[in-house]
Amino acid sequence: MAPAPRRKRTIVFLHPDLGIGGAERLVVDAAVGLQKRGHRVVVFTSHCDPRHCFDEARDGTLDVRVRGHWLVPPSLLGRFAILCAIARQLHLILSIALLTRELRDLGPDVAFFADQLSAGLPLLKTLPAARRAPVFFYCHFPDLLLATGRARWWKRAYRLPFDCLEQWSMAWADAIAVNSAFTRGVVARTWPALARRRDLKVVYPCIDTTTTATKSDHDHDHDHDHDEPPDVLPWKESGVILSINRFERKKNIALAIRAFAGLTPEQRRGRRGEGRQNKAGGKAGVVDGARLLIAGGYDPRVGENVAYHAELCALAGSLGLSHATATTVVGALGVPGDVQVVFLLSVPNALKEMLLRSARLLVYTPANEHFGIVPLEAMLRGVPVLAADSGGPVETVVDGSTGWLRDPADVPAWTEVMDRALNRLSPAELADMGRAGESRVRDNFADVQMAERLDAIFDDMAAAKTDGPAALSPAVVALCLAALAALVGFIASRLGPRI
Repeated sequence: MAPAPRRKRTIVFLHPDLGIGGAERLVVDAAVGLQKRGHRVVVFTSHCDPRHCFDEARDGTLDVRVRGHWLVPPSLLGRFAILCAIARQLHLILSIALLTRELRDLGPDVAFFADQLSAGLPLLKTLPAARRAPVFFYCHFPDLLLATGRARWWKRAYRLPFDCLEQWSMAWADAIAVNSAFTRGVVARTWPALARRRDLKVVYPCIDTTTTATKSDHDHDHDHDHDEPPDVLPWKESGVILSINRFERKKNIALAIRAFAGLTPEQRRGRRGEGRQNKAGGKAGVVDGARLLIAGGYDPRVGENVAYHAELCALAGSLGLSHATATTVVGALGVPGDVQVVFLLSVPNALKEMLLRSARLLVYTPANEHFGIVPLEAMLRGVPVLAADSGGPVETVVDGSTGWLRDPADVPAWTEVMDRALNRLSPAELADMGRAGESRVRDNFADVQMAERLDAIFDDMAAAKTDGPAALSPAVVALCLAALAALVGFIASRLGPRI
């Protein structure tokens, strides 16, 4: 049972788009963890599609409320996404704190958890309904470093005010945290003035360690004769190499395909390939040789997701790898046994659990990833991890103990590790790595630990005397209202009756 907090409060989360991704997973885990500690938690967001969100956001575990979504679209003719995101956040804050009593009705002891977008914090800190409430901001990564297309002068000019706004508005938070020591270093180099003024805390993302039974004690024995447990895929015996990432180019999923293509046919069949084939006896659904499963977040509304999936399919085909795409468990299980690469789009938790329990190796391909929650999920389930030797995975994966860290530019090195996991390491050696990974996650990255850390930060904020910028309140509110009205007018003039 979770320990009781020193002070119970209502914690209001503000998140732009509660879909499926690493940032959304952290928000959900933080909200659930604080809720378990006795706090009331309400999550406000501008978008949450029940068909494309985590289970806790749709099954009633969390109180999720969609606000500030009808006045401004997510983008304007496919452009101005950051401008529209800021306007939607301002609309959300005004909706709950000024135009209605929704925020006041949550009670007097309210604290805020905001992430991804800090532009609305000055407005939040000046509205009467929220002025005295402590505000915590979680910086996943500086947005100005994520924006693309800066080679064009007009794009740099367009982004300049938003880049300045990001640092200025973030400073209005009472406490700021980042997701890793790597990100803290990036923030300090990007905004040295902010880093000098604020103690940037590190709050590692977490995973739920209380309900997951790991497989490290037995699942790495690929030659056992007893029946497989019902929560694994039938392809497990042939060797599953798993990649879980959103379908975005920065995730470098192509590296997994290229490394897998580097395996020889004999290496894919494995040193015990003949025995597995005989054992299969020609049964339908049994894979002849190792299979690369590429699963992750996929939103058909996002053009990059659609385009990158098509690029990856083309890459697999160009490398001589057969491939198929599935969107459901039934579809995944129905993929023919001779297909070498399977793309699984927007996998639900149940299927992801089956994938992790069936994998012999988890490959995590992004370079300079801000943190990376997937390696923790794999290690908790006793699966060794192959990850890039930069960014967050350097803080989570212990090279040679819980997995391997390799240069993402060195494709043969990734192929060599795949071969090692498929053929050259014994079941006992894989099991030892699995147990080491499980222990590391439980000792350092459990959900209880993150909730305790956040709880302590909220207590510290509440105890500190806040310097509320009350004198600026009318000006800030008027400026935000004017900016929002101007943007809505501009959108209406461009889109006309389509709004």
